[in-house]
Amino acid sequence: MGPEIVFIFLFAVIFGVFYLYFSTRNKERLALIEKGADASIFITARNRKAAPFWKVLILNLGLLAMGIGVGVLLGALLSYNFGYTGGYQNRPSNYIQTETFYLASIFLCAGASLLIGFNITKNLDKE
Repeated sequence: MGPEIVFIFLFAVIFGVFYLYFSTRNKERLALIEKGADASIFITARNRKAAPFWKVLILNLGLLAMGIGVGVLLGALLSYNFGYTGGYQNRPSNYIQTETFYLASIFLCAGASLLIGFNITKNLDKE
């Protein structure tokens, strides 16, 4: 009973978000047309020169992969240099500390690379 209900609620939430988005957009446009506003405001956003989607996607995926690679390297260096040499009774020595170094450095470097990708994409859209 558990997984089925989760998928039903997930589908309902996705359907609700799309329904609200499209119905609200339609109502806003109809209200603007009734007031006599110019319909060109709906077209100008499409004519704006923006970087193609595939270029932005490849740029961000490449930077994310590089960030993860740097994070793994940084985690290995940190665990080698600052690894905890003591151990717990049932676990290998330095298990928890090494895992923490790896995870923290991977997430930090991946997040930093995505921020760099966002800034580069923003600069591409300005040009």
